[in-house]
Amino acid sequence: MNDDRGFADVDREKQRVRERVWDALDAAGAVHDVTAHGRIPNFVGSVEAAVRLGALAAWKQAEVVKAVPDKAQLPVRARALAEGKTVFMAVPRLADRHPFYLLDPETLTVPAAEAASSRVAAAIAPKVAVDALRPVDMVVLGSVAVNRAGVRIGKGAGYSDLEFAFLTEAGLIGDHTVVVTTVHRLQVLDEELPATLHDVGVDVIVTPEEIITCSSPHRPSGLIWEHLDAEKIASIPVLAASRPPYGRTPPPPACPA
Repeated sequence: MNDDRGFADVDREKQRVRERVWDALDAAGAVHDVTAHGRIPNFVGSVEAAVRLGALAAWKQAEVVKAVPDKAQLPVRARALAEGKTVFMAVPRLADRHPFYLLDPETLTVPAAEAASSRVAAAIAPKVAVDALRPVDMVVLGSVAVNRAGVRIGKGAGYSDLEFAFLTEAGLIGDHTVVVTTVHRLQVLDEELPATLHDVGVDVIVTPEEIITCSSPHRPSGLIWEHLDAEKIASIPVLAASRPPYGRTPPPPACPA
């Protein structure tokens, strides 16, 4: 991890990697949306990656899947619902006291492929608090870049890491939980990637062509409050409600999540 350097330096390094990967995907015609800079790439082959993920024993055994709402992972969410798995994903920016949409395949009023859309899910799925969720068997993340050690770079907002941290603190994510990402092969880099202690690593990378088991993925054990600024905490009700009092924990510095 790179916490010995300032967050600003790490963020600049991450952004350079993002720009390089976005440019490579654009040049190869490997994304469905050429305006994907700034987003999780909606890569060509996402359906094939979801099929390959579906062959994993960990996937077959999973009953509860926590997934990101990005378009690239739509085929994964649809497959999970079609196979009878419970899926939940975060409310945008976690800006609600009930910060997750819960998709129960037994109560869906629309087909699984439709319900898996983030737009439709927001319209039909109930919002629930953390205490209404079951333990998570698999976490599905979107990525801009990832390496074979399991170091992942997202789009930079930091919400996936925050979700993972407080679900870990709630006892819903544990050693049994498998963390995966589906990506295009051009997003898998054979190099060291910048990271901090709050960044979540992945256990498995799935591309349309292969499954990669990562060598040393990092998992934060919970929220690292000193990595959060006051504005970020105040904007997320579940964090604001659980923030330790300053009398026991030093006020967090103004560092990005």
